Amino acid sequence: MIRALFFDIDGTLVSFNTHKVAQSTIDGLNIAKERGIKIFISTGRPLSFINKLEDIEHLIDGYITTNGSYNFMGKSVISMHSIPKEEVLTLVDYLNKHEYPAILVGTDNTAVINHKPIVDRIVIDTLNITNIDFSITAKTVLQQDILQITPFITQEQQDIIMPQIPHCASERWHPEFIDTVNKQASKGKALSDIVAYNDLLISETMAFGDGGNDISMLLKAGVGVAMGNANDNVKAMANYVTSSADDDGIYKALKHFEVI
Repeated sequence: MIRALFFDIDGTLVSFNTHKVAQSTIDGLNIAKERGIKIFISTGRPLSFINKLEDIEHLIDGYITTNGSYNFMGKSVISMHSIPKEEVLTLVDYLNKHEYPAILVGTDNTAVINHKPIVDRIVIDTLNITNIDFSITAKTVLQQDILQITPFITQEQQDIIMPQIPHCASERWHPEFIDTVNKQASKGKALSDIVAYNDLLISETMAFGDGGNDISMLLKAGVGVAMGNANDNVKAMANYVTSSADDDGIYKALKHFEVI
């Protein structure tokens, strides 16, 4: 019996094409909620970047954010993992030296460093995140604990810097950037933390995702569902592959497993 559902946002709950939650998904989650099933968001986005969920916001019980770095239900923080300060400085120095753009995510604010058109093209145009406050400085955010750093770098550039920050891990769910977090953080570990907090069993969970940063969650959940638009490496790790976010994939999977 499934008692908790975990959903990635981009390419899963929210279509890259419409930037909306499908009506079938809204209908399915309402039915699940009526049946007493808990609903959780599991995203690489920081809390301030979570949008387009207005139609289901009232159904959500808790959030896994910044790839498992900051996880909460209501006002209760379930787990948090920040990047070690010295490794934050190492990565930021590397990015500044080469003028690579990045998004710094602190506990209170986010800041963009080395702002370039690629940031607007991907974050604003592709991901439809339109509420970035570009006036917040890196100096302000670096005074906080850093939950995630998202550099817009290539695989080759990633291979150069990652050995220099050994307590960090990176996930590439988009070809033009990576999310860098503390090694203790992942969507899968955060799912386990939420399961324990709610006295659930792993076997009672189902997770949905489409990107590389969703793999740990799909492997950890009782049932891992890859969207039809997922990369092949993600599909290979899932228990079940449904149709795409634009083709009622979530609703079809919930029906297939008789969750609704």
